Amino acid sequence: MVTRSFAGTVNAPDFPDSVEWINTARPLSMADLRGKVVILDFWTYC
Repeated sequence: MVTRSFAGTVNAPDFPDSVEWINTARPLSMADLRGKVVILDFWTYC
Protein backbone atom coordinates (compact mmCIF):
# COMPACT_ATOMS: atom_id res chain seq x y z
CA MET A 1 0.00 0.00 0.00
CA VAL A 2 1.34 3.43 -0.98
CA THR A 3 0.87 6.34 1.40
CA ARG A 4 1.41 9.95 0.48
CA SER A 5 2.52 12.76 2.69
CA PHE A 6 0.85 16.12 2.22
CA ALA A 7 3.40 17.98 4.29
CA GLY A 8 4.00 21.44 2.94
CA THR A 9 0.60 21.74 1.24
CA VAL A 10 -1.20 25.07 1.28
CA ASN A 11 -4.84 25.49 2.32
CA ALA A 12 -7.19 27.26 -0.07
CA PRO A 13 -7.83 30.91 0.82
CA ASP A 14 -11.26 32.06 1.95
CA PHE A 15 -13.61 33.61 -0.62
CA PRO A 16 -13.41 37.40 -1.07
CA ASP A 17 -16.24 39.49 0.41
CA SER A 18 -17.07 40.90 -3.04
CA VAL A 19 -18.12 37.49 -4.48
CA GLU A 20 -21.74 37.35 -5.69
CA TRP A 21 -23.41 34.08 -4.71
CA ILE A 22 -26.38 32.49 -6.47
CA ASN A 23 -28.63 29.68 -5.22
CA THR A 24 -27.47 30.07 -1.62
CA ALA A 25 -29.21 31.59 1.39
CA ARG A 26 -26.01 33.34 2.45
CA PRO A 27 -22.37 33.68 1.36
CA LEU A 28 -20.27 30.56 1.95
CA SER A 29 -16.88 30.31 3.61
CA MET A 30 -14.20 27.67 3.47
CA ALA A 31 -15.15 26.67 7.04
CA ASP A 32 -18.71 25.94 5.83
CA LEU A 33 -17.33 23.57 3.19
CA ARG A 34 -14.75 21.75 5.31
CA GLY A 35 -15.24 17.97 5.17
CA LYS A 36 -17.60 18.16 2.16
CA VAL A 37 -17.09 17.23 -1.47
CA VAL A 38 -17.26 20.42 -3.53
CA ILE A 39 -17.67 20.57 -7.31
CA LEU A 40 -16.79 23.87 -8.97
CA ASP A 41 -18.22 24.63 -12.39
CA PHE A 42 -16.29 27.40 -14.14
CA TRP A 43 -17.85 28.87 -17.26
CA THR A 44 -17.79 32.14 -19.16
CA TYR A 45 -19.73 33.87 -21.89
CA CYS A 46 -17.68 34.23 -25.04
